[in-house]
Order: sequence, then structure tokens, then C-alpha cells
Amino acid sequence: MTKSGTERITAAFSHAKQKQTAALMPYFTLGYPDAATSLDIIEAIAPYSDLLELGVPFSDPLADGPTVQHSTQISLENGTTTASCLAMVRELRQRGVQTPIMLMGYVNPILAYGEEKYVRDAADAGADGFIVPDLPPEEAESLDSKAAEAGLALIPFLAPTSNPSRIQMVTAQARGFIYLLSVTGVTGARSKMQMDLADFVQRVREKTAVPLAVGFGISNPTQAAKVGELADGVIIGSALINAVNAAEDKVDAAVRFVKSLREGLQMEL
Repeated sequence: MTKSGTERITAAFSHAKQKQTAALMPYFTLGYPDAATSLDIIEAIAPYSDLLELGVPFSDPLADGPTVQHSTQISLENGTTTASCLAMVRELRQRGVQTPIMLMGYVNPILAYGEEKYVRDAADAGADGFIVPDLPPEEAESLDSKAAEAGLALIPFLAPTSNPSRIQMVTAQARGFIYLLSVTGVTGARSKMQMDLADFVQRVREKTAVPLAVGFGISNPTQAAKVGELADGVIIGSALINAVNAAEDKVDAAVRFVKSLREGLQMEL
């Protein structure tokens, strides 16, 4: 029997836990620096990743910092659309990529595409779940129920500023994993992590057995290792895009960077 997307996500975290490491989830923007290169990069890093967060570009990416904003703008200028992103997911599956795929996109393009059609087409293409940073849990019931019917997970967010009632609401309905923001602000590589991250993770952990993945601001293997000791998953995007930007051989640079993160997660601090 074929597993649902939510089950594949859960299995990825369970497999990482069995290896006594946090799950590694790189983010990369679909269609950047062009469609073909993005597919080659994602295919190449998949063997070193437990999950993949793939960005669907949008013209007003409120949660993203300069690096991801730049990548999404270039992708849009290349003609990337929601439909072409779903086609790229299908292409990755046809190439043999089996790593769970999370589609990270904003709510306006989903509504323009049609929630029901988006969920159906994403499931058909081979996606496992959705990350929608500008969709608060109070407004997520429609998309969440459609995703659940299709066996996919809509991933909720919690920030360090989340109060107990918000934490209770999110943990009560979460499936797949919960995306914890390591900082208040936008995405982007940072030189230092929040000092109270351990306390934040613990506050959420007390309320749920659902895996907790931390993102925003993680930029190198040492930081990944520190976060990996606290959480079930580590999400890194801007630093990967920076590594790709700086290299002539972009696929090789992406692989070397993701492999370094994998090695970092396996370090004993």
C-alpha cells in the first residue's frame, strides 16, 4: 500500500531519529537560477537530504530575506509559474527522487490557482506537503482539510514570540512536523543563533510528539549541529543559495554544502 505524503514525512523524521541525527531539510527555489539548473541541483542534493523544501516563487515573499527574495525574483523573471513548479516536482519524481517534498509558497498564488486544484495537482505531481508562511492557523482550515483529504500535510509555524494559547492551538492540529522559527524576522543566514532557542523548543516539545524542525538563520554546519541537538529537524535555505551563487559549478557547490551540513549534524559537540 502506498504511503500518504504525511506518512512519508513522518517516516523521514523517524528514520533520522533511528540514525541518532536530526532530519536535514534544505530549501531551494524552483526555477533558480533557471529551471534546468534548479532541477539538477535538487536532484543532486536529494540523496543527502531527509526532506526537501522547494520554493514556489511569489512577487511579494514577506517571510523571506534578501537572498531568497532575489532567487524568487529571478525565477519569476524566467517565467516560473505555480503550474511549472508542479511540473518540476513531477520531473524530479520521474528522475527517481524519492525524498519527501514540501512545497513552500504563499497563499495568494494558491488561491489564484484554486485550493482544491492546487492540492490535487500537487499530490498528483508527487509533493508530500505544503509550507505557507503567510497563512495563519486561524485561516488555514480550508487548505488544511483539503490537504488532509489528499494525504498531504499543511505545516504550521510557531515563533519564539508565540504565546501559550497559540502553541496549544498549533500543536493540537499539527501533522507531519511543526516549523519553528529560530528568530523573529525574515529568512537569511546569520552569524549567531538566538540564545533562548532551547527554551522555545522545550516549550513546544512539552505539548506535542509531532517532530519539530527549526529554520531561519542557520548558516553553517556548526550551527546546524547545535540546532540538531535541540530539534528533530534542521532547515537551511539562504546559506545554500549563497553557496550556489558564489560558485561556477553550481550543482557541485550545492552538493558540497549539503554534505557539509550532513556531516555537521553527525558531529558530537
